[in-house]
Amino acid sequence: MASVAARLSAADVAALANHFGTGPRAVPGPAAVEPARAVATGFVPPPLSTIPDNEFGKVVRQGLAIFEHTGTNAPAFSGNALACVNCHLDAGRLAGASPLWAAYLAYPAYRAKNGHVNTFEERMQGCFRFSMNGKAPPLGSPTLVALQSYAYWLASGARVDPNLPGRGYPKLAKPASAPDRARGEKVFAADCAFCHGPEGQGQQAGAVQVFPPLWGPRSFNWGAGMGSVANAAAFVKANMPLGRGGSLSDQDAWDVALFMDSHERPQDPRFVDSVAVTRQRFHDSPMSMYGRRVDGVLLGEQSVPAGGSTVH
Repeated sequence: MASVAARLSAADVAALANHFGTGPRAVPGPAAVEPARAVATGFVPPPLSTIPDNEFGKVVRQGLAIFEHTGTNAPAFSGNALACVNCHLDAGRLAGASPLWAAYLAYPAYRAKNGHVNTFEERMQGCFRFSMNGKAPPLGSPTLVALQSYAYWLASGARVDPNLPGRGYPKLAKPASAPDRARGEKVFAADCAFCHGPEGQGQQAGAVQVFPPLWGPRSFNWGAGMGSVANAAAFVKANMPLGRGGSLSDQDAWDVALFMDSHERPQDPRFVDSVAVTRQRFHDSPMSMYGRRVDGVLLGEQSVPAGGSTVH
């Protein structure tokens, strides 16, 4: 499968991206929501075609544009080659793919990650700082106002419930066997490399990043939620391979998540003193590979600095 990916032309990659709904939208409108997920949640967000044609709608559309093409539309705050839509599928609409509408209704809420009650805007600031390896837009900035407006509009008609079904990623049971990198590498080659490339660096069509890098300097940093093997496994099980969510076994999802998270990536922006101290303070969990040795390399020791600007 990796050899097939290596032979893809830019046009092939663009066609695949458009087919799966991750590339630029040629025609405005919603990507399909899986019926089973819609039934399970009891809520389906409004079609994108119904965004109002008024001043509020303009800001909602700007939020959608930032969400789908973050580096292009919020370059001052984006430090890698990812976009919000890479982890929040179907433009943030898909239940079980950390949908934006459910997240909007979950805040304000206490977060152990920073030790205080966060507003929804603060939560999005964290996404820019960690998942986008960038800088937090100021509270009340046009970028956050646009994203919050889009989230608010997506949640139209949903009941106010911080635990709305479909929020986040479905919790994955503990694996029957301990996650294994060697097995995960085989899963990656068979089921992930076609889109993400044999070295996990994603695929581009010209200057457009249509499939995201999973590790390395252009991916999320060590402070991101996907840096938790448990979070990554839950996302993979429910949503990957793209268009075939749920097709991998639980064990395969755990194994490939461990493989993905066992690669170097940008430094945690909370870094203090040393990798050992930073691990003890922020990554003291069996689900974090930060500060562990993999093939003789101490992960985090060779990380590029956090928050750097990357060619999108």
